[in-house]
Amino acid sequence: MDSVRDHGHPPIPGDDHDHDHGHDHEGGLPFLHHHHHGDTAGPAGRGRLILRFVVATLILAGAGLAASAVMVSAGQAVVVTEFGDPVRVLTQPGLAWKIPAPIETAIPVDLRLRTTSSGVQDVGTRDGLRILVQAFVAWRVPAEPAAITQFLRAVRGDPDEAARQLRSFVGSALQVTASSFDLADLVNTDPTKVHIAAFEARLQAQIAVQMRRIYGIAVSRVGIERLSLPETTLAATVARMRSERETVAAERTAEGLRAAAEIRSEAARDSRITVAEAQTEAAGIEAESRKQAAEIQAKAYSGDPELYMMLRSLDTLSAMIGPSTRLVLRTDAAPFNVLVQGPPGEATSK
Repeated sequence: MDSVRDHGHPPIPGDDHDHDHGHDHEGGLPFLHHHHHGDTAGPAGRGRLILRFVVATLILAGAGLAASAVMVSAGQAVVVTEFGDPVRVLTQPGLAWKIPAPIETAIPVDLRLRTTSSGVQDVGTRDGLRILVQAFVAWRVPAEPAAITQFLRAVRGDPDEAARQLRSFVGSALQVTASSFDLADLVNTDPTKVHIAAFEARLQAQIAVQMRRIYGIAVSRVGIERLSLPETTLAATVARMRSERETVAAERTAEGLRAAAEIRSEAARDSRITVAEAQTEAAGIEAESRKQAAEIQAKAYSGDPELYMMLRSLDTLSAMIGPSTRLVLRTDAAPFNVLVQGPPGEATSK
């Protein structure tokens, strides 16, 4: 026999619940006490649930937006991949959107100018000597979607892989380029014989084509950071330079001797020409003077023949007899007879 009793508890304000107590006296079962609470059934409970749902929705939406937002910075590109396959390239700075991971992933690519050093390389020149050379390469990824995609595929998503591959490639290119130049083209005491610029230009031409074709990157500049000589090459270079200096010194000495010989030869020739001209001029003057003397003598003879003969005899005596000359001659013979007899006119008058 079942009985349901109402304990007659007075209702508590704000508490809306019913108590159903079931007592099974015959089966010896404990009574059943069921509580029906009204926390979620009232308007206040429903408001709290809605608020919680809205907050959770906003949090999920914010997380979804954060996972979907892509910020592209200046000097940077972003490649959006879908399950690892590039689907679009973002190059304009600003905010962009994608499907959250793992469906779509954003990979940044630096578009700024970068430099990579080859490290010191031991290479051989065309004349069989060794040099230690270190080069640098200035490069960047062009802001072109095709080039950016090619770059990302070539480096397998690791941008630093390009620098490692470029370093290895520059080392090989240095070997090939150095084999086209003699050591004297790179190290020389004469600046006009140094061809470093041509070396760098040929090295850049070789690197730029390969890096553009394989990695899609543009090489802006290739330069030589360091160039030195191993000990054996240094000794050979010093010996070559000494030989070159000695050769130059010998050439200049020979040029000096040749110039001195030319000067002496020209001086001797000019001297001979001057002497010959002077002798010719003197001979002309002497001939003219003799001519004038002969004319004077002819005039003197025609004016007074006897006086002329006496003067000529005196001139002959003056030419023949000096201060210490002693002669014993007849005085009645010419030309000494004039000293005794005097002028012919005077003897006649006596």
